[in-house]
Amino acid sequence: MKVLIATDKPFAKIAVDGIRQEIESAGFELVLLEKYTEKQQLLDAVADVDAIIIRSDIIDAEVIAAAKQLKIVVRAGAGYDNVDLVAATNAGVTVMNTPGQNANAVAELVFGLLVYAVRNFYNGTSGTELLGKKLGIHAYGNVGRNVARIAKGFGMKIYAFDAFCHVDIIKNDGVEPLFNVHKLYETCDIVSVHIPATPSTKKSINAALLELMPKGAILVNTARKEVVDEAELVQFMESHPDFKYVSDVMPDNHEEMIAKFPNRYFSTPKKMGAQTSEANINAGLAAAKQIVDFLVNGNQQFKVNN
Repeated sequence: MKVLIATDKPFAKIAVDGIRQEIESAGFELVLLEKYTEKQQLLDAVADVDAIIIRSDIIDAEVIAAAKQLKIVVRAGAGYDNVDLVAATNAGVTVMNTPGQNANAVAELVFGLLVYAVRNFYNGTSGTELLGKKLGIHAYGNVGRNVARIAKGFGMKIYAFDAFCHVDIIKNDGVEPLFNVHKLYETCDIVSVHIPATPSTKKSINAALLELMPKGAILVNTARKEVVDEAELVQFMESHPDFKYVSDVMPDNHEEMIAKFPNRYFSTPKKMGAQTSEANINAGLAAAKQIVDFLVNGNQQFKVNN
């Protein structure tokens, strides 16, 4: 069996070493494709592999078709919208993610962005504090739960909405569940977004939803840019000079946002939520272990396609 690590943005060496140990200890071969610059390099590399570990790399129908022996793709991270799930399913390829491995890293970045925002991007003017503010967590998965944990240390009042998470889980964490998304945005001074990009969520954070937020509100997005209606966000910010937007996913209209809202908008230059050495190692090792468990034992616990 041959396992490929295909990473335009490579794992840290310590992570690659750990992955190699997991793969080779199981009697499999590990091959690397790092910092590739053309899709053809990826197409060539997948031709004879049984498994692929990726980060943000695109595994589309063409890549899957080129990988004649492929059995499994594991995305080292939570999101998996960079993999064509339909094409994978049609080809009999299992797709997995590694939920929770990057969760603390993303949650810590939420508060890095938040402190930056409430202190007016360190522009020398008087800002505000997080103590006592109402924080809404939009989706209470692994990242959302870590956000709640950290928020307690800031002394925030914490609320959450998740249509798929049982309210008892939220309550047991000392978080107040809210039963619809409108109530979350209406109640909270700050909302942290953690929903995936799906047909039902794309552009779901629109002007009508943001209109519900109190004066001086902040939206933090460390999820996906597609969940925000960017055109409506601009219109909303133009008519609400007290509103701030900070993001780990640069919008398509980034330059317009900078020009119009220099003291109310910030985005990282690239998605950095999982960019810590700890998350890098955790996600890579989890991916390797899941591949071995799948190939040896048939374990499909983290399968995300049908």
